[in-house]
Amino acid sequence: MGSAVAGAPALSLQLAGAGRFGSRRRPAVCWAGLAGDVAGLTALAGRLADAARGVGLPVEDRPFRAHLTLGRWRAGQDADADLPERLAGYRGPVWTAPEVVLWRSHLGPTPRYERVTAWPLGVGRDQVT
Repeated sequence: MGSAVAGAPALSLQLAGAGRFGSRRRPAVCWAGLAGDVAGLTALAGRLADAARGVGLPVEDRPFRAHLTLGRWRAGQDADADLPERLAGYRGPVWTAPEVVLWRSHLGPTPRYERVTAWPLGVGRDQVT
């Protein structure tokens, strides 16, 4: 993964708008969109996917869609499917993403996430280990 990240610039990003995965009638995920260096983020995601495939890891076939998951609606429970529309005009502050982080997910009744390692953005290929 380090070689996929090497040479990638730090990314200037901003939360912008919102949407849902799933239909309005059966929403599954509420997400915030991203603005800013989305093309750079998409290119980086492609290189990371290629690196994962290169070591035999499964990678989703669907195209990368830059977003931040805000929450999930539980099947069979009441859902405020209009939430994405109310957030459509939202624009958050601009921030710089300084690194790519590999997280380990521990799923279950109380999910938790463990930081495994990270690779800095904005560092030349000859400086990444």
